[in-house]
Amino acid sequence: MILIKNGRVIDPASGTDSVSDVVIDGGVVGRIGAFEYDLAAFSSVIDAEGMIVAPGLVDVHVHFREPGFTHKEDVFSGAAAAAAGGYTTVVCMANTSPAIDNPDVLSQALATAASAKIHVKVLAAVSEGLSGKRLTDMELLYSKGAVGFSDDGHAIMDSNLLLNALSEAKKLGAVVSLHEEDPALIAVPGINAGAVARRLSLKGAPGVAESSLVARDCMIALDTGAKTHFQHLSCAESLAAVKMAKLMGARVSAEVTPSHFSLTENAVIDTGTLAKVNPPLRSEEDRLALIDGLREGIIDVIATDHAPHSMGEKRMPFSEAPSGIIGLETALSLGVTYLVRSGALSFAELIEKMALAPARLYGFDAGRLAEGKPADIVVFDGNENRRVSGFLSKSSNSPFLGKHLWGAVKYTFCGGRLVYQEGQGN
Repeated sequence: MILIKNGRVIDPASGTDSVSDVVIDGGVVGRIGAFEYDLAAFSSVIDAEGMIVAPGLVDVHVHFREPGFTHKEDVFSGAAAAAAGGYTTVVCMANTSPAIDNPDVLSQALATAASAKIHVKVLAAVSEGLSGKRLTDMELLYSKGAVGFSDDGHAIMDSNLLLNALSEAKKLGAVVSLHEEDPALIAVPGINAGAVARRLSLKGAPGVAESSLVARDCMIALDTGAKTHFQHLSCAESLAAVKMAKLMGARVSAEVTPSHFSLTENAVIDTGTLAKVNPPLRSEEDRLALIDGLREGIIDVIATDHAPHSMGEKRMPFSEAPSGIIGLETALSLGVTYLVRSGALSFAELIEKMALAPARLYGFDAGRLAEGKPADIVVFDGNENRRVSGFLSKSSNSPFLGKHLWGAVKYTFCGGRLVYQEGQGN
């Protein structure tokens, strides 16, 4: 057994927020509270005084690049990065090479995922080859272990195909996650069509490329009744559409990345292609609208869109460099720095957005810290200021390198097993 003592235990599901002790017994939480104990009974004792003990974080949007791009990331390096960030469950996207659009590739992905040190779930593609032209066999893929569907990286432009996909997902009880950017409205992806793009003589990607598809797909979601999740929203107009759809009864949810609530388009001036991401970082008004969306519950989930790329690729000219930012190892710190310390969210609300809500989206037995539940736990110091330097990810394409952020993960347990300890190499 393992004892975590004197920590501030926060469990949004039960409303717990108090100094307590937590006992890990095998793979589950054995006991929470204030009680007498014999230290000799425990194989390990962690004094968490001044720290927060919370359910392991859940990320519903990561790219571990396997199969096909393992020079950028693989399941094992991705899992190590996730554990270092306090994550115990992640959901991998289907835009691999080959795409996860058939049972053979899915079974390969699931077999690799099963050997990771955290819980690695896998989405299947909505369309064959992510082409947006022909639906995959969604029923078969779901029965074989896919936890949901997404063509992430590609918007589904065919309205009828999306209608059919959501209708099928409704029958299955599955979630469809949508990347919303109309390529016909985008000149150079990865940079907002605003002041910074003009300064760099680039035309960029306007907010309407996102919001127009969000509005369309909110109505298709309403019509089908399917669970529809909007990925990495970036602009105020998209939030307005999601809010309206929720009020009308659509089963829609939305996520925001830490990069989008922390940075604006000005980051491109400071860090170049390290701040190139789809959809792009936008204006300060949009950033503040995203934070308001989190506070009001329009945005349900914080997800990283962890997207590793080699530094060689990121050194290419802006219009040629790939879009994407790694996020697993900085997400919690960005939440503490830009949401909690600003007063936008409490620690309990942040943990709800990063653990409980994403777990509920997919129906995972995760995101809770309660007796009898899986011992997926993060212990972190919300008052420690750290400089971002070095990653367990294979990649380091982050605009936060060298920045000072609040919040540091000290320990991560998955299924009762210690999978990360600060300073131990892991």
